[in-house]
Amino acid sequence: MSVFARISVFFQRRRRNKVKKDVSVLFVCMGNICRSPTAEGVFAKRVADAGLDERVDIDSAGTHAYHVGEPPDPRAQRTAASRDVDLSRLRARKAVTADFEEFDYVLAMDRDNYERLQAICPEGAEHKLRLFLSYAPELDIDEVPDPYYGGPAGFDRVLDMIEVAADGLLEEVRKRHL
Repeated sequence: MSVFARISVFFQRRRRNKVKKDVSVLFVCMGNICRSPTAEGVFAKRVADAGLDERVDIDSAGTHAYHVGEPPDPRAQRTAASRDVDLSRLRARKAVTADFEEFDYVLAMDRDNYERLQAICPEGAEHKLRLFLSYAPELDIDEVPDPYYGGPAGFDRVLDMIEVAADGLLEEVRKRHL
């Protein structure tokens, strides 16, 4: 087993030992160092600010194992920190089929990652998989662009989108689960 696979298994085991909460949300992008950890951090802050952190489990993952065990991209961390969101404790992991058993929501940042998640989604769990920006119809777009190869403005734009979708998701979670 490769080092990356061992690290991914470690993170999966750590997650399985957690106490089950009322609702669980997984954000997924490609490498789990830009968009999905930003979404995890923003949504966790929204949930905590609403006093619901004891009831909502939040995580993020990537469809690729490029960065397993690494912290979020420094640019993503700086941009999030500028809005009082701390991503420093997060570490990348790879999405696995078992995530569809553990999470109520599996939210892809774009269509490519959505399709990769469809490929590992077990029969009967398809209803859990959605594009994250479906919770922000007012943006009139359905994909969060990958800011990795761009400049700082791309990280700000992504964070703006994530904040809007996080608000819509929190509203949905409150209505359906809490």
